[in-house]
Amino acid sequence: MSTAAEGADPRDPLRVAAETMRAVRDRCVWSQQMTHEGLVPYLVEESYEVIDAVETGNRAELREELGDLLWQVLFHAAIAAEDPDDPFDVDDVARTVTEKMTRRHPHVFGDAVATTPEEVLVHWNAAKAAEKRARRSVLDGVPRGMPALALAQKLLGRAEGAGVEAPAPSADEAGPAPASEAELGDALLALVARARAAGWDAERALRERLRALEDEVRATEG
Repeated sequence: MSTAAEGADPRDPLRVAAETMRAVRDRCVWSQQMTHEGLVPYLVEESYEVIDAVETGNRAELREELGDLLWQVLFHAAIAAEDPDDPFDVDDVARTVTEKMTRRHPHVFGDAVATTPEEVLVHWNAAKAAEKRARRSVLDGVPRGMPALALAQKLLGRAEGAGVEAPAPSADEAGPAPASEAELGDALLALVARARAAGWDAERALRERLRALEDEVRATEG
């Protein structure tokens, strides 16, 4: 790790990064014109680059890409600080996440006890439910901009919580279930290949099916 003795800035590195971001926002004409909406494609791209570094096991790239993702957080916070009606800065963001994580870990910061990951999840879900009392559906809060496969996994979990069972495979899809993630990848790729051969859009097909699942969940909730 870098130290002040090696010539690094002796101040808090996160504070220095935030100050650097503010200077860029103030003095760079491109950055001055950027908005939350305009940054979204970069945020998505940087997130996927972090994922790629994790999956390839490249430690140097992971360190760099995490920095790029942090820069996006600092950039959004710098933009938010300029809002005339509801300003907040990176310190407010940090305080908010610290308060949230403290609430959601009562077994760490309170008197609750959790000796297994399952017990931790119980505390987490209870705290989250208390925070989101205004939500009327188990589907509320699910970001619809997620890729279709990630969204499907998220919605299936929410649907199960509402008592809606996952759809069963059709007769021509019945067969040995994948026994590993590698085999699952093969099966998914084969399905996409079938869709491509038929001229179908696999992403759109799954999203349309997910909309039907959402309708089913909301109907069950009444």
